[in-house]
Amino acid sequence: MKKGVFLVWIALFLIAGFIFAASPQKIAVAANDKSPSSVVSGQAGRANYYLIFDGKGKLIEAVGNPFKDKEGAGKLLADFLAVKGVTVIVAEGFGGPIVEVMKGKGIKTVSFKGNVEKAVLRVLE
Repeated sequence: MKKGVFLVWIALFLIAGFIFAASPQKIAVAANDKSPSSVVSGQAGRANYYLIFDGKGKLIEAVGNPFKDKEGAGKLLADFLAVKGVTVIVAEGFGGPIVEVMKGKGIKTVSFKGNVEKAVLRVLE
């Protein structure tokens, strides 16, 4: 009996591991324009737009940054992107405590200088 219960627990943990490992990646790139050929924005919290890509590099959404002119933009942005399911954020730079805030939301930060398309390719490597 104990052996059967033990095997059931092991099976449940393995299944849960596969489910979480298969979670889709979403990449948000801070951009100056709505186009994937745009330049990556210099500062994450002050970007004009966020281009959101799936785990295969396909653009799924371009959204204006509603917090770019607000005090504490980075913290507000972290909540906004977390709700959208973003797992990676790319910008040329990250100011203040935004890296820790993003980390607390389960979002990895990547610094990249160049265009948005190349930034996405770098993340997917």
